[in-house]
Amino acid sequence: MYIVKRMLTMLLTIWIVVTLTFLIMHMIPGDPFASDSNTLPEAVVENMRARYHLDQPLPVQYVMYLKNLLTLDLGPSIQSKTTDVNTLISRGFPPSAWIGLQAMIFAILAGVTLGSVAALYHNRTLDYLAMIVAIIGISIPSFILAPLLIKYAAVQWRLLPVASWGTWKHTVLPSLALSVTPLAIIARFVRTSLIDVLNQDYIRTARAKGLSTWEVVIRHGLRNALIPVLSFMGPLFASVITGTFVVEKIFAIPGIGKYFVDSVFNRDYPVILGTTIFYSTVLVITLFLIDILYRVVDPRIQLVSKGE
Repeated sequence: MYIVKRMLTMLLTIWIVVTLTFLIMHMIPGDPFASDSNTLPEAVVENMRARYHLDQPLPVQYVMYLKNLLTLDLGPSIQSKTTDVNTLISRGFPPSAWIGLQAMIFAILAGVTLGSVAALYHNRTLDYLAMIVAIIGISIPSFILAPLLIKYAAVQWRLLPVASWGTWKHTVLPSLALSVTPLAIIARFVRTSLIDVLNQDYIRTARAKGLSTWEVVIRHGLRNALIPVLSFMGPLFASVITGTFVVEKIFAIPGIGKYFVDSVFNRDYPVILGTTIFYSTVLVITLFLIDILYRVVDPRIQLVSKGE
């Protein structure tokens, strides 16, 4: 019953996002063919508007789009006249997902380790150093860190390629640039949560049994300390794997972020809608999986809906 209700909630959320995006997009003055109207005959421009149903009343356009969406047809791109939105997303998502997954794996491993060390050495030198690193990570945005990585790691030290897309070496710098902020956030959450967990009675009992400090942390502490961390992991994970627009632009990665940015500037309505729907779908699915992970991390948690 819980899964059915969550599925219905996910569909409702996506429908609300589609509706709001559709309305906001058409409320903005102008249309995608505004620049063409000065260079092309009016009849040609009208034919182009008719091709994309922009000559129809807004409710008609909305209903037609929902009908196509039910068949998973996101429509043709206005700017890329030979390519549809489905193809653009299928082409751009793998690079974005690959970079995002690498960034999140590194952020989780390093963030949990850093937060655990800070919690174990609470109010001591290692705690202060770990939190300084976390504050710096939160304070420096990825679009500032990316040029710094290019300058030193690629240009001065010649360790990795500057940009473009090809081998695994091209993925290292953008992944690092994307991972720093999530790493810092995870470290701070893990530290706060683990400090609270380590003061619980069952942790004292585990220590009294003769377990080492790291055995207590790994076997007993982290399992409960990670539960609050999972709450923000869904949106963070979805935003990273669907492409961080500026970082992809800096490193010339052919990801989904590039198509979204270009579509906004070009007023490419189908691409704007398609990428927004895709991101929303990834987000709601990720949040659902996070709920399942709650049960995996702590079997005592029961997944039930209100009123059950």
